[in-house]
Amino acid sequence: MPTKRDYYEVLGIERNANEEEVEGAFRKLAFKYHPDRNRNDGAEDKFKEINEAYEVLSNPDKRAAYDRFGHAGSQGAFGRGFEGFDFGGFGDIFDAFFGGTTATRQGPQRGADLQYRTTITFEEAAFGIEKEINISRTENCSICQGSGSQPNSQASQCPTCHGTGQVQRVQQSIFGRFTNIATCPQCHGEGRIITQPCSRCRGSGKEKQQRNIMVKIPAGIEDDSRIRLSHEGDAGTRGGPPGNLYLSVSVKEHEFFRRDGDNILYELPINFAQAALGTEVDIPTLDGNAKLKIPAGSQTGQVFQLKNKGIPHLYGSGRGAQLITILVSTPESLTKQQRQLFEELAKTLSTAKKKK
Repeated sequence: MPTKRDYYEVLGIERNANEEEVEGAFRKLAFKYHPDRNRNDGAEDKFKEINEAYEVLSNPDKRAAYDRFGHAGSQGAFGRGFEGFDFGGFGDIFDAFFGGTTATRQGPQRGADLQYRTTITFEEAAFGIEKEINISRTENCSICQGSGSQPNSQASQCPTCHGTGQVQRVQQSIFGRFTNIATCPQCHGEGRIITQPCSRCRGSGKEKQQRNIMVKIPAGIEDDSRIRLSHEGDAGTRGGPPGNLYLSVSVKEHEFFRRDGDNILYELPINFAQAALGTEVDIPTLDGNAKLKIPAGSQTGQVFQLKNKGIPHLYGSGRGAQLITILVSTPESLTKQQRQLFEELAKTLSTAKKKK
């Protein structure tokens, strides 16, 4: 069984400390190690040890016995020692003395925010779109207009708190007399009681509604972007403003375009002859087909650019470019004639001198 520490050492005071010094030391340590304020391991045991020391040293008779006989004397004067100490109500005292919650009259509260997700095409993301969405949200009751009372009736003052929304409880402790203020349990801080609840919302003042909302999605928006629609969320409480609606936008992948910032990437396969001799081809863009001239001797991986054929800059003017990457494809099968031609070409290429 571990040896108990000296009570004076526990409180950090001299043996000749007066009552004020004992109480001051206890209050300082109790504030530091109270389990509701200190979650570290060992804080609760430390707190119990501090209380045990204070229970003895704050009582003249128990302190005299302890000074004379040590812990054996305090056990005799204190009965079964700290094991018999009742913590009932001690937490309430600390809540009041060390910053417990003080209730306040509830005022207007903003409504809850809502989330909605929609999917658009690659082209819609590029050029923007106005889209209608359907949401379910909480609104003020259409019958009582949010009051919770049946029309032509009024709520009465709460008899428990007399309209304040708060109740007070006075407590007497070793630290003095404290007043604890809490939310009224009958009206829940409203200060009034609904005597004739609205037949539609049953006194809540709220009801669920389905609403169609037109949303303007700007040109140039990217995948997984979020748009805030102010005051389109749930209705507020006690006159508070509605919350916001946050629209998350997903963009579908395109069949052959990819996006890199405000540029559009496109891969163009061409054959050996086109790469060697050069050609002019039609390139698909967001605005329709466009002509692209490929010079002779083009190599695979070479990139060409079509200016102002990319994605419009979000909330700005101008557009990105469309970048075309050349992919020279090798035929997987050849006709007899094609093979002969390639063989003749191979003989010609093999005798060609390398450029210095």
